Order: sequence, then structure tokens, then C-alpha cells
Amino acid sequence: MRRDGQMVVELAVTLPVAIVVALVCYNAARFAAACARFDRIALDAVLSQGVSPPGKEASGSASGLVQACIEQGMGGPGDAFTIEVAEEEGTLPQLSCYRCTLCMRPWPSQLVVAGVRLGAPELLRHERSLTVDRYRPGVVLEGAR
Repeated sequence: MRRDGQMVVELAVTLPVAIVVALVCYNAARFAAACARFDRIALDAVLSQGVSPPGKEASGSASGLVQACIEQGMGGPGDAFTIEVAEEEGTLPQLSCYRCTLCMRPWPSQLVVAGVRLGAPELLRHERSLTVDRYRPGVVLEGAR
């Protein structure tokens, strides 16, 4: 009995699995790096743009400024990342809560390996909520509302 070609069969069986594992690792590393960068940039953006808005009527524009600052720090708006910033009232009148959300599309979103269609989640989401005191610059209450 001859065993010519056994290595080709083993390669044909393991290569699709190796490709899928490599893509999962690539997307996980990319998302982890983006989350780490996003957490630092969101904190800086909220402290620099969201702490002292000019008045109560300008609170909506403060979230727009925070979002623009985060997008610029992440490399500009693109296909891979979307940034959302929402401002909410805190438990006290002087507190503002900013909910910053990073959404990332995995690559590739659809993959066909050996005739099997594989799909990734549509979006990976990471959220950071920061509460700041508008009248005391530099005071950040993480997670408080």
C-alpha cells in the first residue's frame, strides 16, 4: 500500500482551519489595539473638549467636539472604525456623562473556505463612559452617572 500524497491531503484539511484561526487572531489583535488607543484618546478628548462647554445650550456641540477630537486621534473617519459620542445628564446638575463608543468592522466580513461560508459579526463594539464635572477641570468620575 502506497502513501504518496498523504501530505497533500493533510495540508488540504488543515490549511482552511489555519487560515480561519489566523484571521480571528488578526481581527482580535487589531480590535484590542484600537480599544487601547480609543480609551486613551476618549479620556483626553473629554477632558479637553467636554469639561467646560460655554453654556447649557452648547452641551450638544460639546459632544460633537469630543467626537471630532476622537476621530482625529484615531486617524480620521474611515471604513474600519466608526465613533459615536452621546452626552447625558449626570446625577448632579454640574456633571456631564459622555458615552463614547467605538465600532469596528472585522475583515473580511464574509469568507468562503472549502465551500463553507463563514461570516463575522457585523460590528465589534467597545464603550467607554466618562463623567466629568463641568466646573472643576480635571475631575473625572469613570462609570458614575
